[in-house]
Amino acid sequence: MTPEMLEYTAVAFNIGYVILAARENIWCWPMGIIGSALSIWLFVDSKIYAESVLFTYYVIMGFYGWWAWSQGKSDTGKFEIKTLNVPIHLGILIVGYAATVGLFFLLKTFTDAEMPLLDSFTTIFSFIATWMVAKRIIENWIYWICINALTIYLYFSRDLTVYAMLSVAYTFLAVYGYFAWRKDLIKQTETP
Repeated sequence: MTPEMLEYTAVAFNIGYVILAARENIWCWPMGIIGSALSIWLFVDSKIYAESVLFTYYVIMGFYGWWAWSQGKSDTGKFEIKTLNVPIHLGILIVGYAATVGLFFLLKTFTDAEMPLLDSFTTIFSFIATWMVAKRIIENWIYWICINALTIYLYFSRDLTVYAMLSVAYTFLAVYGYFAWRKDLIKQTETP
């Protein structure tokens, strides 16, 4: 399989993951595992090292998410969607920014990474947002909207046009996912 074909295949699986996650379909996790596994080498080759680490994390979280979602369906057949309050999000942001600075320092000092600050930011917050998806926290979609918008530029700057277009699609899918989960959250809170 050529690198281009591998890239398109990975993108197809990754889009499948987001669509199925937005629909609260547990089969999003195997799709994400395959798409992420195929993506890892592309980022190493493009010298976006934090992204390759991130996609390794996605593979691991894919197995965790698959397991967690298999444990948590309600009587309606839907997953219980959770929300976090503002102080918790402020704490997440503080920890995320501190971790971004730490990863930036490591990439700047020890690698030939391109765009190490942006790479660090999107990587750290993608770790956080992925954990939020596995925990079914609705605000994950807001984090993803911001992350995906930034990765569009990161990928275009490294001539990863297919992944840049994937990030465009992800941005729109994250908006869809937010409203789909919000609708289910409202129904969930109205149920006695």
